This record gives sequence, structure tokens and C-alpha cells, in this order.
Amino acid sequence: MTDARPRCPQAILVSCEIPWGEDKTLLEDVFRRSVRATLEHFNHLYIFGTAGEGYAVNQAQFQRIVDIFHEETRGEGIYPMVGLIGLSTPIVLEKLQYAYDRGFRRFQVSLPAWGALTDAEVMTFFRDVCGAFPTAQFLHYNLPRAGRVLEARHYRPLVDALPNLVATKNTGGGHKRAAELVSQVGELQHFLGEGNFLQGCMYGECSLLASFGSLSPQKVKAYFAAAQAQDFPLMLRLQRGFHDMLAALFTALAGEGKIDGAYDKMWVKLGGFEDMPLRLLSPYHGFSEEQFRACKRLLRRDYAEWLAD
Repeated sequence: MTDARPRCPQAILVSCEIPWGEDKTLLEDVFRRSVRATLEHFNHLYIFGTAGEGYAVNQAQFQRIVDIFHEETRGEGIYPMVGLIGLSTPIVLEKLQYAYDRGFRRFQVSLPAWGALTDAEVMTFFRDVCGAFPTAQFLHYNLPRAGRVLEARHYRPLVDALPNLVATKNTGGGHKRAAELVSQVGELQHFLGEGNFLQGCMYGECSLLASFGSLSPQKVKAYFAAAQAQDFPLMLRLQRGFHDMLAALFTALAGEGKIDGAYDKMWVKLGGFEDMPLRLLSPYHGFSEEQFRACKRLLRRDYAEWLAD
């Protein structure tokens, strides 16, 4: 158990998805409007996680989207973050340098995924990335796709060596991982998903990575406010609601497994921003308009009070 305070503030963090036209070019106007729609409810937002197809864009696309995101998030009291996904440290640093030069200071990094890193290689990666930009802050996106998942014990040497590693994003691992991260590595602000946020809050301060931010912003904000008030009965009711709604949507989608971005674009569209296309960059497939309409009917029938206002 640590008594250390997290290195960055508690917050709700929301992903911004990238809209592609039929020819797979960026729909710039739609992207700008989607970012503005997000800012109506949340001021901590990011591009280029898995949901934001950070793995899929080429360097020219990355740079143009970063430019637009910077233009739309320059206001006071807004905290934008850029995700950096790459198969090597030089690729990550190339993206990082571009976004840093544009003015960004908050970044989300995941481990290179071509081969699972050893403990020593994990330290080398973070030293080479975080150490190269000491005035920036870094969140580690911890996910199985990287080839290995870091547990609380793996973060301890990183925390001790890297003062600008300030946060993690962990939506898996259930109660056990949430408890260990928050209680054992309290220097980091742990962004947990709707499904494990309640469990993390039992052990100390943590933050919410809101997959349903675009679909149910008011319920997401109520969930976060209940955490700050330590109103665990209300948190439990809301967590169950998120779980039940997600299960119903998965049933409507016939259990069809797709990459994260397919679901997040669906949630954006279901949340009322119907200009968001469902298509993804090659080779991944999004959902169909028919599936969108089926989910919309389900939500209006059974979860109307959960939809975006």
C-alpha cells in the first residue's frame, strides 16, 4: 500500500474517433465537429488509441489529424492527449516529436508489439521515450495486444526512474488488477473502464476511461461524481446499468467480434452524432448501417434514459 498522491489529476478521459470517407480519406469537417461535440461534455480527450485507429494511420494521416486536433483543443481548460502506437521506438519517437512540436504535452504510449518485451526492454523503451521529452507527461496504455501486460510490480521500477510517467490506462484484469494498481502504485493515475472503475475506487483515487462517454455522457459523469463522493451504492447501480446495456448491444450485434474502433464508432453514432461513418481503415471491418439501426431501436426501447442528451 502506498500513500503517494497521483502525479496527475483525477479525470474522465474520452477517445475521439476518426471518420473516413468511402475512399478512406479523412472527413475533416466531420472530425472537427465530433471533437467539438466531445468537448461539450468532457475536457480530457485523446486521439489514436486502438479505438481511434492509432495503429492504422500512415505518417501523413497522423500529422494532419494531429494538426486538426490541436486547432480544435487549444482552449483554456482543455487537456488533449495524443496516442503513439508503433512497432519500434524510432516510429514512436517520430510521431511524438511531431505532436510535441505542435504543442502537445500529454501522450499515451503502448509497448511495441512485434515481440513481447522483457523487463529490461520495458525499462529501455520507457527511458528512451519518456526520457527524451522530460517536459511531457506520459500515460501507459496497458493492453494484451502489446504482447505482455504490466502488473503493479512491473510499474514500481518505472515509477522510481521516470518522474514524467504519470498515468496508466487499464480496462482489463478485473478486481485484482484494479486493486493492486491503485493500492501499490498510487503515484500513477490509473484510468479504469466502466467495468473496473468501481473496484479501483475501493482502494484509492483513480480515474475513468469512459468507453460510453459519447453514448451516455450524463451517466458517465454521474458515475464519476459518485466515485468522488464515495457513493458506492450509486456506483454499483450505474456499473450494472453499463454492463447490462453493453450486453444488450452485444446481443443485438450477434456477438460479432471486431476491433475496438468498430464499437466506439457505433457508440458515437448511437449517442446522437449520426454523421460518424462506421467504416474503418483496411484491413478491419466496421459494423453496417443496418446493425446501427437495430442497436438504435434497442436503445430507444430499453435504455432511453441512458442516451446522450
